[in-house]
Amino acid sequence: MPPTGSSLVKRALALASRFSVTILFVIIIATWEAACRTFSIPTFILPSPSLIVTGALDQTWSTWAGHIWATVRVALMGYALAIVVSIPLAVMLATSPFLERTFYPVIVGVHSMPIVAVAPIIVVTLGSSDLPRVVITFLIAFFPIVVTTTAGLMATPPEMIEFSRSLRAGRTREITQIRLPFAVPYIFSALKISITLAFVGAVVAEFVAAERGLGYFIQLSTTYFKINQSFAALLVLMAINMVAFQVVTLIQVVFAPWSLPKDRK
Repeated sequence: MPPTGSSLVKRALALASRFSVTILFVIIIATWEAACRTFSIPTFILPSPSLIVTGALDQTWSTWAGHIWATVRVALMGYALAIVVSIPLAVMLATSPFLERTFYPVIVGVHSMPIVAVAPIIVVTLGSSDLPRVVITFLIAFFPIVVTTTAGLMATPPEMIEFSRSLRAGRTREITQIRLPFAVPYIFSALKISITLAFVGAVVAEFVAAERGLGYFIQLSTTYFKINQSFAALLVLMAINMVAFQVVTLIQVVFAPWSLPKDRK
């Protein structure tokens, strides 16, 4: 029996929904290119996608690889340091009212400092190596992990805590077998946010003091009014950020699928 008109429409809609992101991306690029050509927008204000591709091809692959690796290396080191410091700190804050009252305001105060203003001071203090850039990245990435993980640990149902204590479970088992598993969805939410912030921190650090990296390349290209190359580096940075976000999501799917929302499993 040949398909009816309604079934063809449903199939078309299903196909469109499957490739909705690709379709939207193509529409945006086409509109962008058409607007630049139609209204003769100066390239130093908004280069067209074709000029951005040209700017990207003006640099060799080895040049791009060097800048990308410099940014990714610093971002991942700062991100790893943020995880190592933030999760134990969150456990201490969630299990000790005294530490929460003492250190939580300090953490909020540190995060409230404008990192762009503090970055030059950090570079002067720690030198021009990778260390100040890693510290700047850490300062941007650690706050969401601390706050969200603490919230997840403290959101553990009280009856579960009381039940574990009635079975004479120690504080260590309470944390590792009850509080932390319950907080896993919160932790992964924070990790997804922080991985994007880690790249923001790396780029901010490269604006202040660096000889390689996507942030350094953007600043250098803008200085010489090569705006198309700046946009190319920005798009590369966005692509890396999206890949990093998906990697964290994949880790959650593989190692903690039960922590995903029901419609995402």
